[in-house]
Amino acid sequence: MNKDCLIQTVDLSRFYEDGRVQALEGVSLQVPAGEFLGVKGPSGSGKSTLLHLIGGLDRPSSGEVYFSGQKAGELYRRKGFRLNHLGFVFQSFYLWPVLNVLENVSLPLMESSLSRQKKLQKAKEIINLVGISDKINASVHNLSIGQRQRVAIARALIMDPQLVLADEPTGNLDSRNTENILALFKTLNKQKKVTIIMVTHEEKALEYCDRCIQISDGKLQ
Repeated sequence: MNKDCLIQTVDLSRFYEDGRVQALEGVSLQVPAGEFLGVKGPSGSGKSTLLHLIGGLDRPSSGEVYFSGQKAGELYRRKGFRLNHLGFVFQSFYLWPVLNVLENVSLPLMESSLSRQKKLQKAKEIINLVGISDKINASVHNLSIGQRQRVAIARALIMDPQLVLADEPTGNLDSRNTENILALFKTLNKQKKVTIIMVTHEEKALEYCDRCIQISDGKLQ
């Protein structure tokens, strides 16, 4: 295994319905630490399946995912590993509607051993980093779509993850907010050295990535 890579997949495949539906087949990929990788392909090509397998949200039918040279499946079973090392950003924001911005962003810190004051400080810092400090006590109901996505990004970053997995993070945004969010990802990638793997169908989004791969019919092209 290449220990210089944060993520490596070897002959990764995923089949559904007793092997009749091929979602991903034989994908071998290396993602160096600190890279901003774009994953493109048509709808149903297997992009999201790849992301879910890398993040441990689904299990491969065959093949292996490695995280820093170790089998990801074994690492992900350790209590708190994914919480502390991975951040997820989805097209649907999955925010708690009854909580305000600060409370939503702070959720991953619930099991942290940090003091209440340190948790508050950390949440405020990340909220400021994504540019919504003026909305810190606002209900998410009262936020724009772009602001809600920033809340979701802040929540994904609150534990200082090594890897952020973003699945169509600009899919619900207009063109102006899309560029703002992509610029934010690029800034976070460079400033915090966080590795980002972003699934997208938008060619414009790929301009922000260091490298782009294409998935078609479940295979790496």
